[in-house]
Amino acid sequence: MSDHPHILFVCLHGAAKSVLAAADCERLAASRGLRVTADFAGTEPDADIAPKVAAALAVDGVDLGGKKPRLVTREDVARADRVVAFGCDLGAALPAGVAIDQWADVPAVSDGLPAARAAIHAHLERLLEEWGRPRRG
Repeated sequence: MSDHPHILFVCLHGAAKSVLAAADCERLAASRGLRVTADFAGTEPDADIAPKVAAALAVDGVDLGGKKPRLVTREDVARADRVVAFGCDLGAALPAGVAIDQWADVPAVSDGLPAARAAIHAHLERLLEEWGRPRRG
């Protein structure tokens, strides 16, 4: 993995969980002095980011810069050092032999954004702790 890893988050609609995870991943990584690029996509993308997700991120000062949900592609997966899916199947976008992390235990944002965000945050903390550890050569 590079010193500036790229992580791709994928959820069904690319409009809620993956958006939260990408935004929070970059912010948490920066707070730990880690350079991480995070992106999001969906397997059946919605037209827009979920309004309550966009509002919550705006309150936190996250500017989504006009980003929209989009369909995950094989190129997205190939570019990523790590791929995290929220219980969805990447189908043809997932080349054979590429491993993905499934964070299927994250509750639906429609069932409660704070609970979903807390579950994502817990996963991100573990992931960033792993990435922040010195590597053995």
